[in-house]
Amino acid sequence: MTAKIEQHSNTWRGLPLIRNFTSLTSSEQREALFGYLFISPWMIGFLVFFLGPIIASFVLSFSRWDIVGEIQWVGFANYERIFTNDPSFRKSVQVTLTYAVFYLPLEVIFGIGLAVVMNQKVKAIGIFRTLFYMPYVVPKVAGALVWVWMLSARYGAVNTLLGWGGIEGPRWLESPRYVLPSIIIMSLWGVGGSAVIYLAGLQNIPEQLYEAATIDGANARQRFRYVTLPMLTPTIFFQIVLGLIGVFQTFTPAFIAAGQAGGPLQSGLFYMLYIYNKAFGASGAGSRMGYASALSWIITVFILIITVLIFRSSKYWVHYEAERQGR
Repeated sequence: MTAKIEQHSNTWRGLPLIRNFTSLTSSEQREALFGYLFISPWMIGFLVFFLGPIIASFVLSFSRWDIVGEIQWVGFANYERIFTNDPSFRKSVQVTLTYAVFYLPLEVIFGIGLAVVMNQKVKAIGIFRTLFYMPYVVPKVAGALVWVWMLSARYGAVNTLLGWGGIEGPRWLESPRYVLPSIIIMSLWGVGGSAVIYLAGLQNIPEQLYEAATIDGANARQRFRYVTLPMLTPTIFFQIVLGLIGVFQTFTPAFIAAGQAGGPLQSGLFYMLYIYNKAFGASGAGSRMGYASALSWIITVFILIITVLIFRSSKYWVHYEAERQGR
């Protein structure tokens, strides 16, 4: 058995450019060809639908292209105009960053709080976990349309409930002041997806830590602060990284709730919505594909920088169980 495993190991070591393909035996060549044949659908899909568009968008970011015409090379003109003469770019950055500053902390707080509730050992808790998770699996377009109806100033359920309490509801999606809070509320409706991840992190915390803290006289609040939160930091770190990438790619709720123009005074003009407008919007009917590609690469580099900073900072606040046991 060991000899056979070693034989296959030597065979697969020859598949990359470590050894020449012709130096393999006929059986090894046949095995290699079948291997490449079986992974070819994935390789073709990766090249055509992933790597190819990435390279194409990078090239297009230095050009002017209307999709059907010829590509005109303009160098750094697109980037220069974005940073010096594009107020809509600055507005989209402002809206997206404001959304991220408010939404991400709320998602962490509500996600952990909901996970703590779902972690209680009560009867039929599985049913409640399913109900809390269901909004996350609802299609985003359908969920956004439901919230547009609920936040309607004239006949929406939210303002109706506020009216029963003697409160005059605002014009949620028609006032520049409330468009962004409305989209934040819409997004928080699906916080059950994050709560399930936090629930898994909570259930991975050893019970011995809580027992030791209880013996030392710690109350529930102290156990949560000194045991739960430190041991949950790897999960929080994971969710923050994914959340940051997600918030900078917000598109569906903004497009459905605020419209293609971004709502009144562009108060809901998210960055991805602005890219869509430049690439496929009615203002140019796709004539600014190169400009949209430049916008895409700017947000890509920005997300990369933010992600690297988050990873660098993790050593100061993320605590892993293996490190605790090692000490």
